[in-house]
Amino acid sequence: MPEGLHDFLLRLSSLFRKRMLDREMLEELEFHHTMLRDKMTREGLPHSEACIIAHRAFGNQARWHERLREVWQFQSFENLLRDVSFSARLLRKSLGFTIVAVSTLALGIGANTTIFSLINGLLLRPVEAPHSEQLTLIGTYQKSRGDRGLSYGFNAPYLRSLERLKQSGKLPFTDIFGYFGTLFQVRGNSGNEEIRSAFVSGQYFSGMQVAPLLGRYLTPQDDVPGGSSAGLAVVISEGFWQRWFNRSPDVIGHKLIIANKPFTVVGVMPKQFKGADPAQRPDLFAALADEPIIDAPYSMVNSGYHAWWLNIMARRQSGASIEQANAALAALTNVVIRDSSDAGFIKDALDDQTRFTAESGSRGFSYFRVMFEKPLEIVFAMCVGILLLACLNLTSLLMARSTARERELATRLALGATRRRLIQQLLIESVMIAVMGTAAGLGVAPVLSRMLAAMLLSAAGQRAQLDTSLDSRVLLFAALIAMITAILVGFVPALRATSGTLADQIKDGQYAKQSNQRKSLIPRVLMATEVCLALMLVVCAGLLATSVIRLYRVGPGFDPHGLVNLNFNMAKQPLEGDSLLRLYKQIGEGIEHQPGVKSVSFVQIVPLSGSDMTESYPDVHGQDQIVHANKIGPSYFQTMRIPILEGREFSWEDTKTNGSKIILDQTAATLLFPDRNAIGQQISYGKNQYQVVAIVGDAKYNDLRAAAPPTAYTPITQDSFSKGSYTAVVRLEGPAAPFATAARSLTTRLAPDIPVPVLTTMSGVLEDSIASERMMAILSVYFAFCALLVTGIGLYGTLSYATARRTSEIGIRMALGAQRAQVIGLVFRENAGIALVGSAAGVIAAYFASQVLASFLYGTSTHDPLVLGASVLALVTIACGASLLPALRAARIDPMAAIRCE
Repeated sequence: MPEGLHDFLLRLSSLFRKRMLDREMLEELEFHHTMLRDKMTREGLPHSEACIIAHRAFGNQARWHERLREVWQFQSFENLLRDVSFSARLLRKSLGFTIVAVSTLALGIGANTTIFSLINGLLLRPVEAPHSEQLTLIGTYQKSRGDRGLSYGFNAPYLRSLERLKQSGKLPFTDIFGYFGTLFQVRGNSGNEEIRSAFVSGQYFSGMQVAPLLGRYLTPQDDVPGGSSAGLAVVISEGFWQRWFNRSPDVIGHKLIIANKPFTVVGVMPKQFKGADPAQRPDLFAALADEPIIDAPYSMVNSGYHAWWLNIMARRQSGASIEQANAALAALTNVVIRDSSDAGFIKDALDDQTRFTAESGSRGFSYFRVMFEKPLEIVFAMCVGILLLACLNLTSLLMARSTARERELATRLALGATRRRLIQQLLIESVMIAVMGTAAGLGVAPVLSRMLAAMLLSAAGQRAQLDTSLDSRVLLFAALIAMITAILVGFVPALRATSGTLADQIKDGQYAKQSNQRKSLIPRVLMATEVCLALMLVVCAGLLATSVIRLYRVGPGFDPHGLVNLNFNMAKQPLEGDSLLRLYKQIGEGIEHQPGVKSVSFVQIVPLSGSDMTESYPDVHGQDQIVHANKIGPSYFQTMRIPILEGREFSWEDTKTNGSKIILDQTAATLLFPDRNAIGQQISYGKNQYQVVAIVGDAKYNDLRAAAPPTAYTPITQDSFSKGSYTAVVRLEGPAAPFATAARSLTTRLAPDIPVPVLTTMSGVLEDSIASERMMAILSVYFAFCALLVTGIGLYGTLSYATARRTSEIGIRMALGAQRAQVIGLVFRENAGIALVGSAAGVIAAYFASQVLASFLYGTSTHDPLVLGASVLALVTIACGASLLPALRAARIDPMAAIRCE
C-alpha cells in the first residue's frame, strides 16, 4: 500500500477510536519513561534522582501527547471541532445574546425563505414532467398591446391550425397542446358538486410525458366532437380516485355524470402530476372537444376566433432550440391567421402585426404569475433589506462583544495562538449563529409560505393552489444566505478584534481605549447604516399602507358592509326562460323572508369580481360609445345602496312584452345624452329600442383604482339568454353564518339540480380585487415593524456594550465633578447624533427607493411628507429610546468602583 494512502487511512481510522489511541499513547509513554528510569537505577543512581532525570529527558508528558496526536490526527479538523465546542460553550454561557442573535437572523432568513418559497412555487419550479426543458410556451404579440408585452390567450381555431402544421412537419415540435382550468359539475351522492378540472387537447398528456397510474390518458382520438367510438372519456387524479372511489381497482370504466352527461373514466394520473399550470391541480381532465357539452349552453369552442381562452404549449423535438421554434412560429403566423373564413378578422389581425412567439415552458404557465411577479419581486427586495438589517445588527453586536473580549483574546495571543487561529474561532461562532438562525427560519418558512400563498390566491374563483414546499432550490437558497450571513456578520468583527498590538490589547483601561479611538468609526458607520436601511423600509411600507387605506376610503359607489353574494349556476338544470325567472323570483322571496335579511336582488356580474362586459351604444349624435353593461334584478340599487338620482328601479313586470328598459349611471347618461335629460330617451341597440327609466349614481365596476366607468343596466327579465346564471346580492343585518345555512337549505329545496351556492361577502370581493396591493401592504408593514424591532434591539445592545466599555472614563468624569445630567447628555448626544445622521441618509435613500413603488400607489406621492415625517419620527424615537437607556445606566455608575476597576 502506498505510504500516503496508509497515512490517510490511519488518520481516518483515528477519528473513530480516539479513546483507545489516547490510552495506547499514555501506556507507551509510561513504558518508555519506566524503561529509562529502571536503566538509570540499574546503573546505580538513586531512585528519586533517576525519576528526575527521566522526567527531564522526556519533558512535559502532555506536550509529547499533543505532538503524537498531530501525527495521527487531521489537525485542521480537530481544531475545527475544538472551535465548535468552545463557541457552543460561549453561546450557551451568553444565553441572552444567543437568543437575540438567533431570533434576529431567524426573522431575516425566515422572511427571505418564505418569499423565495413562494417565488419558487410560482415562478421557478419546473413542471412535474420528464425533460421539462423541452417544453415551450407559445404566446402572441400584437402591436395594439403596446408596452403590455405578450399575451398567452389563444382561441380554439388557432390551436387546431397549429396542430395541423405540426402534423405536416412544419413546426419543430413532437407535440402541441392546449389547456384551460375550470370547474366541472359532477353528480355525487348529495347532488351536483363543482370539481376543479381542466379541458385539454389530444396531445396534452403525450406532450407532458407523464404515464398514468392506471388505465390510459386522453389521446387525439378522444379530442373530437362526441368523443371516440367508446364515447366520452375523462381522466381523474389520484386524489379524486381516493376521495370518490376509495382507490377501487375497478375504477377504469366507471361512469361519471359530468354536466348531466355520462363520461367514462379511462385513466388515473399519479399524485405528483399537477398539470401545466403550477397554480392549478385539476382532479378531472376532459377533452377540449367536449367543452360544448360540459359548458352548454355556453361554448368557448363554438365561439371560434372570438373567444381567447386557451393556453398553448408544445414539446420541442430533440435538438431544436427556442430560437428555432420562435422563428418557425413567426414565419407561420400569417398561415394560421388566414385559416379563418372571417375576412374582417383576418384584416384586423394582420393590421395589428400579430406574431406567434415561443419561450421556455419548463415552468408551465399561470396567469397568477403575470399578476404577482412584480409585487413578489418588490416584497423580496424588502426581505433582502430585512436580512441586511439583521446582518448589520449582529455585526455591531459581535463587534461590541469582541471588544469586551479583548483581554481574553490578547491572553490567547500571548500564549502562542496565531491571529489566523483566533479569526477562525470567531468566524465559527458567527457560523453557528447563522446555522441556528437558518434552521429556525426554515422551521417556520413552510407554514408562512402556505399562509401567504392562500392569501395571494384567495381571489381565484377556481380554488387555485400553489406548492410552496421546500425543495432543493429553497434549501440551496437557505444555505447560500446562511453562508453569506456568516461572512457578513463575523468577518469584520473578527478582523477588528484581533488587530492592534499585543501590549495595547492586554491593557484594560483609559489609556488603552485612547489608542483604539480610531476603531470607533466602524461601529458608528454600521449603526448609521442600520438606521438608514430601517428608515428606507419603513418609508416604503408607509407609502404602500397609505395607498391601500386610500383605496379603501375612495369608496366603490355602493355600501359593501353587510352585503353577501350567492352565486347560482343554472346551466345544468332543466328550467329556462320564464320558468327559470319564476324560480329566481321564488328564491328571492324565500331569501327575503329569512331572519336578518333587509333586501335581496340579482346581478349577472358582481362589481369588482374581475369579470367585465361592454356594449357599444350610440349617443345623440349617432357616434358609438363603449359602455360597461350589466344585468340586474328588482331592488338592486336599494340592496347595493346605490343612489337613484332620477326615475325608478326595475320590477319583475319589466318583461320584453312591456318594452325594453335600461338604467344609466350618471357618467353614461352624460356620455350618451350630454345636452339633455336622459330620462325617457330611447337608445338603439341592434333590433332593440331601450327606454331610459332611471339615472343612478356611479359605482366602480371592475377596478377599484380606476374611476367609475359609464355603465348601463338592463333587467334580467329581458335577458335574451334563456338559461342565465345570476348572483343573489343580499343585504344582511347580523351574522352571515345562520343565513348561509338557511340559504343552502332553501336552494336544495327549490333547485335540487344545481350545485349548492357558495356564500361570499362583498367586503371580501373588494379585498380580492386589490389582492396584490393588500399583500404588499400587509407584508411591508410587517417587515417595517420587524425593521424597527431589529434596529431598536441592535442599537440598544451595541450602545450598551459601548457605554459599558466607558465605565472608567465616566467614573473619572463623575469623580471630577460631572453631574448625572451631564453624563446622560454626553452619552445620549453621541448616540442620538448617529441616529440623526442615519435618518438623514435614510430619507435620501427612501426617496430613490420609493420610485420603484410608483406604479403600485394610489392617491399617494412617492415623497408624501406625512409618510416621510411619521417614518422619521418613529425611527428617531426608537433610536433615542435605545440611546437613552444606556445613558441612564451610565449615570448610575459609582465613581469609586469605576476607579478601583481601572
